[in-house]
Amino acid sequence: MASKLIKFPRLLSRGGSSRKSGQRIVQSRRERHRVWSSSVRTIALICLGGMMAVRIWDPFPVESLRLKTFDTFQRIQPRVATGSPVVVVDIDEASLASYGQWPWPRTIIASLIERIFQSGAVVLGFDVLFPEPDRTSPGIIANNIKGLSEEMVAQLKKLPSNDMVMADMILRTRVILGQAANPKSDKNIRPGKMIKTPVAEVGGDPRPHLSTFKSLVPNLPVLEQAASGRGLLALVSEVDGVVRRAPAVFLVGKDIRPSLVIEMIRVATGGKAYAIKSDGAGISSIIVGRAKIPTDGRGRIWVHYAKHNPLRYLSAKKVLDGTAPRNRLKGKLVVIGASAAGLFDVKATPIAGRMPGVEVHAQLLETILAGSNLSRPNYALGAELFGLLITGIIIIVLVPMVGAWWTLLVGGALGTILTGGSWYLYANERILLDFSYAAVSTFLIYTLLNFLSYAREEAGRQQIKNAFSRYMSPEVVTRLAEDPRQLALGGQNRDMTLLFSDVQGFTAISEKYDAEGLTTLINKVLTPLTEAVLMTGGTVDKYMGDSIMAFWNAPLDDADHARHACLTALGIGAAIGPLNEVLAADAREMGHEYTPIKVGVGINSGICCVGNMGSDLRFDYSVLGDTVNTAARLEGQTRTYRVANVIGETSFVKAPGMAFLELDLVRVVGKTQPVRIFTLLGDETYAETAEFQALALAHQEMIAAYRAQQWEAAMRALATARSHNPGLELGGFYDLVEERITEFSENPPGPDWDAVYEASSKH
Repeated sequence: MASKLIKFPRLLSRGGSSRKSGQRIVQSRRERHRVWSSSVRTIALICLGGMMAVRIWDPFPVESLRLKTFDTFQRIQPRVATGSPVVVVDIDEASLASYGQWPWPRTIIASLIERIFQSGAVVLGFDVLFPEPDRTSPGIIANNIKGLSEEMVAQLKKLPSNDMVMADMILRTRVILGQAANPKSDKNIRPGKMIKTPVAEVGGDPRPHLSTFKSLVPNLPVLEQAASGRGLLALVSEVDGVVRRAPAVFLVGKDIRPSLVIEMIRVATGGKAYAIKSDGAGISSIIVGRAKIPTDGRGRIWVHYAKHNPLRYLSAKKVLDGTAPRNRLKGKLVVIGASAAGLFDVKATPIAGRMPGVEVHAQLLETILAGSNLSRPNYALGAELFGLLITGIIIIVLVPMVGAWWTLLVGGALGTILTGGSWYLYANERILLDFSYAAVSTFLIYTLLNFLSYAREEAGRQQIKNAFSRYMSPEVVTRLAEDPRQLALGGQNRDMTLLFSDVQGFTAISEKYDAEGLTTLINKVLTPLTEAVLMTGGTVDKYMGDSIMAFWNAPLDDADHARHACLTALGIGAAIGPLNEVLAADAREMGHEYTPIKVGVGINSGICCVGNMGSDLRFDYSVLGDTVNTAARLEGQTRTYRVANVIGETSFVKAPGMAFLELDLVRVVGKTQPVRIFTLLGDETYAETAEFQALALAHQEMIAAYRAQQWEAAMRALATARSHNPGLELGGFYDLVEERITEFSENPPGPDWDAVYEASSKH
């Protein structure tokens, strides 16, 4: 067994060959890393392509993320309202208390219109509908009130209707009536026959891109004909219910219809028509008079919201009773709407969870009049995809190259640049470009790459566990897997303890078994011995037939490596008794003659070279050095000295306090210097017992007398030692000593005798 171990240093001592082997191993690792990096980047590129496809598809979560980003921008920096170009004449609670419940008679509405224009308003838009005749008109009252005289009925019917009174007032002013969009068809209404504002189409047909409704709910024809313009009131919410964009134009049936806001601007600027400009990506802008209003591809205008300002509202009551502030409406665009409970429609906006719909119209008017239009150009998608592509590729290239932390810093810088650029475009150019999806996608790719790296490391840890779990204790394997750097590649000099164990007389025992039975026997013998090694944190280097080679203090540090090896020797000795009982029972059951198993253990400590050793094709984590060879020789001396274990002096010194007894000075084969050897009977607790103290005293007296050639004194001390060792663990050794004393007493060795025993064989 030991002779094989001596050859290893010679095989690996050629420096040039070792360096070449190391270079090949390094190159192999680099190649594996290159292949892994290429595979990971391919996976990441596929994911990047998938994320770009998802962005083009633009499902609800992606769109919602983008819209929420724009909302955040508006909440951080809303539009700064400069002046008050728009006033909401509000049908509020005070107005209802003074003029009665809604709907008011059209004569009151006519008076309200008259007072608004008398105050100098430029144009008036209604965020309310008048689809039915006024039930308070004189003619309708004449038909509904019983008991009136025929003369009274005739006189009432001669009076103009309230609707005519209002129409006459509308005809003399600049009023825009609101219309309601209807997603359902209405056979009683034919939109094509209604009055519509002329529209010019520039750059192509915009109809495929417009918000579409099947019909609309108009006002009374007499009012419609008198109005300066008619516009739809529909405020279409986004997928999450928030109003961010208001359609500038609609497609109703086959007709293009403007919104209330567009009509108010057209009339205010004296325009007779408006134009829709389109390009290949959809609608780009609405041209009204000299104003070019940017839109998204579907003809919707982004509302640049300002904070809610109560001064934007003026109570209808104050207008009607003449108590409104002087010049409050002069030169203003006025929108009539309601904020009274039960009358107004509530809209969610980016800066407010509840906002009257009439204020949304007012805010949109202010946005256009102030030239503070938000724009999301048709190239926005391409720009955002390009940003995603660039940042994704940078992360994909860097993660396998420079590692997670540096890439995280680079990714953070890229995210800051993208976010900062997006914010800059909003705050300074009022352009809406969103790179939040690019940032999130890049982070997901970063996470994927690090997960794959982690998975690779975890696979490496698992490989380490698989490779070492059969040879090391679970605790050592776990620590090594957590920090593989502790497993040094190549050779490393360490102070270590080596253990060799061997089944004595195994050749004779094996002759009684066939191949299958011998394999079973070997497994039953080596299992408890291996467990004894692993329980103390040792590493099983290799199995050599019935033998085990193990070591301590590598790959992980073990300050008590000598003591742990000695405890293992005790554990092996303790396991032999139960093992023999099991094997004896098996032999009886199979009808075999049984020979008890005896195991010899040799232990030695010293400097060794430990690391991955072997060839380019196969290498093992092993240990080399003179300490290894000596440990193997000491195991062989267990047969000579007839003891269970032989411990070298270096291990004896490094494990103080244990129950050691000195055996001899021996010069093993291949060594020129003698070695003091010991045997171990127990741990520190046993060493403190009176029984062992008496044995150790007699034993040491025997050794001293023997080396002093005091043969009679040595024989007396030997007899005393035997009396303190009734278990006969040392019976064979004491028989050997007695034989030597008898021989030397008859044939004295002479004055030059150094008391060193010359071992004649490796075993």
